Amino acid sequence: MTEKATFGAGCFWGVEAAFRRIEGVTDAACGYMGGHFSNPGYRDVCAGDTGHAEVVQVEFDPARLPYDDLLRAFWEMHDPTQLNRQGPDVGEQYRSVIFFHSPEQKQSAQRSKEQLEQSGRFSRPIATAIEEAQTFWRAEEYHQRYFEKNNIKWTCH
Repeated sequence: MTEKATFGAGCFWGVEAAFRRIEGVTDAACGYMGGHFSNPGYRDVCAGDTGHAEVVQVEFDPARLPYDDLLRAFWEMHDPTQLNRQGPDVGEQYRSVIFFHSPEQKQSAQRSKEQLEQSGRFSRPIATAIEEAQTFWRAEEYHQRYFEKNNIKWTCH
């Protein structure tokens, strides 16, 4: 039995590749979530008019991989203090966001964010939003496993 978790941490290519390397992840897909436009495409989202974030929806086996471990990986793979950007990518579509799929995920996400804020690891406040999961719009096929398809060796932070 698998569960879903959805994260936005900048450009979805690197985020997808990072989550795929975690044992217990059974699948990861690039897509869009959190907007007000049905069936958005990459050009729509990049134009900044849809309100969607580039996200990765992760399927995982909770018997092998606790959700809290996914949260730890999420915090490590990007700078959660940047609002609506990651590195050179700027815009609402690149925002840091955790979309929760259950009340338990919401509680875990809030707890992990509070722990990170209190840790003193960052000098700026955590900008990551925690929102209820909405419809996941799978990105175009050429975005899926982008680094694998293009033989790109890249890692998140």
